[in-house]
Formats: sequence, structure tokens, C-alpha cells
Amino acid sequence: MPASSEWDLPPGAQPKPRDYAYDLDQALSAVVGLRVIVPADAMTAETLGTERAGNGVLIRKDGLVLTVGYLITEAETIWLHLSDGRVIPGHALAYDQETGFGLVMALEHVDLPALTLGQSRTVRIGDAVVVAGAGGRHRSVAAQIVAKQQFAGYWEYVLDEAIFTAPGHPNWGGTAVIGPSGELIGIGSLQLQQAGENAEPVNLNMIVPIDLLRPILDDLLTQGRPNHPPRPWLGLYATEMGDRVVIAGLASTGPARRAGLQTGDVVLSVAGHAVGDLAELYRRIWACGAAGVEIPMRVERDGQPLDVKIMSADRNSFLKMPRLH
Repeated sequence: MPASSEWDLPPGAQPKPRDYAYDLDQALSAVVGLRVIVPADAMTAETLGTERAGNGVLIRKDGLVLTVGYLITEAETIWLHLSDGRVIPGHALAYDQETGFGLVMALEHVDLPALTLGQSRTVRIGDAVVVAGAGGRHRSVAAQIVAKQQFAGYWEYVLDEAIFTAPGHPNWGGTAVIGPSGELIGIGSLQLQQAGENAEPVNLNMIVPIDLLRPILDDLLTQGRPNHPPRPWLGLYATEMGDRVVIAGLASTGPARRAGLQTGDVVLSVAGHAVGDLAELYRRIWACGAAGVEIPMRVERDGQPLDVKIMSADRNSFLKMPRLH
């Protein structure tokens, strides 16, 4: 991601105050920039890097910042770049693996407005939204909701109904998605592409809906994680090829590698249930029980079926925990 001082969005892509019924500039002042340093020996350093940059949004006046969790996973140092020009330290409070949300607490006083949590279930396809990055209007995108549908990610992740917006924000991680009433309806997670009308690719942002935060917010603040047993994690990266699910990679220290699963294996079934897509694969794994349960899996390798038993784990147990400042 480019440094925030190196770019502005084209004027035609930027939101205009006259187009919104709320105070756009006040809402944008709640968006912050994040700079994160992660130890080189962290598990996620290889895939996500040791220096990460993105966005977050103040959701309480005491300095509580909501962002996308991969920015702060295993963070050793966090700096918050505020809309008033200050740069202050932050502390990673929580990262929820199921939703993808992350929470950071500012470690100095923040005298800035916070965005109210809205209701993502009430927004509709075609609604105008602002995908807001740190830096105000110049680094925010006037966008529309173009889809609300299931999303499955290769890293053992499923959302029942993600929000998709276009045009895409180029610095999407942790962006604040502001709905028609000026409230926060989601947090930017990914950039994807789909074919446009003339076969030209169109950039979209995948947004984690804010309604997923409400049931777990108190638990994240008090315990650092939701108050239920963690899902089983295998440490595999999978992709869909036609109607087949193929193992595309393995976490170097994860359970799947230890059990002998290999890149290129085709997943046929989990616990006796056939698997046809990513979402089905992960849901079958999670249906076996909590983290620590054995996952029976049948795969195809070199044209032959092979049964593998994988002792699952809690993904958090492989991660470095935030240091108290």
C-alpha cells in the first residue's frame, strides 16, 4: 500500500459534501491512518509482511479504533495518524478471526469525533456510500453498493453476506464505509476484480458488515476474543478450480502440513460429506467441533483417493500476542 503522503485520488472519484445529507468532513475526521510493525519471526510476517499500513475509524471518543484485523495481527508497534495531524501510539486490543475485525486503543488523548455504528442490514444495492481512507476527501471514494452476498476467502474465512462496493478504493485495508445516513456500515477488507460491461476489469472492495461487530464487541473489549470456543483451524490455503477445491498452500507450522496434506491435493470430502466449494469446505470443518477436534478428510493425490486425519488447532495459539505498553 502506498504511503498516505504519496497520493491523492482523482477529483472525480472523491466525495462532494453537497451530495450527502450529513456533515461529510466531520465524518471523515474520524478516520485514522495505521502504521504497524510486526516482528520478523511472527507467523504472519511471511504472508502479510512486517511493515503494514492502512486505515481505521474511531468508534468511541475514548480513542477506540476499529480496523481490519490483518493489519494488526501480531503487531509489536502501532502508530495512529489522526486527522488533526498528530501521530500517537496505539495498542492492539483484539482480532476476531471469524469476522476479520480488529480493535486498537489509542494510548494518548484523542479529541476527535467518533463515527456512530449503523446497521449494515438496512443498506441496499445501489445505495451511495463513502469508502473513507485517512486524509479526508482527497483519499476517500464516492462509491455504490453493488452486491451483498456470501464471500469465502482462501485463508479459512467465510462471511454469510459481505458487502461489495465500486469503484474500488486503492488503499482499501481498514477503510471506513459510511452509509447514506452518515453512520459506519462496514470496514474495508479486500480489493477484487470482476469483468465489466466491455470485458474491462472493474475493481471492487469487499466490506465486512458492521452488524457482525455488535454481538461480539463487549467480549472483544474485555477478553480480546468472542466468548465461545474457537473454530478448528487447519492452516491451509485453498482455491476453487471449476467444481473442485484444491489445496494451494500450507502454513509452515500448521496442522495440515504436520498431517501430511500437500499442495495440489484435491479435497473430496470432510467427515464423509462431499465438498464442492470453499465455503462448504470450511463449514464442514467447523461443523466437526471446536478447535482441537480431529478432522477426517479425503483428498485426491496423483489420481488416487487418500484419507487424512488432521488434528485441528486454535489459530490464535500460533500468533504472537500484543505487548502491553
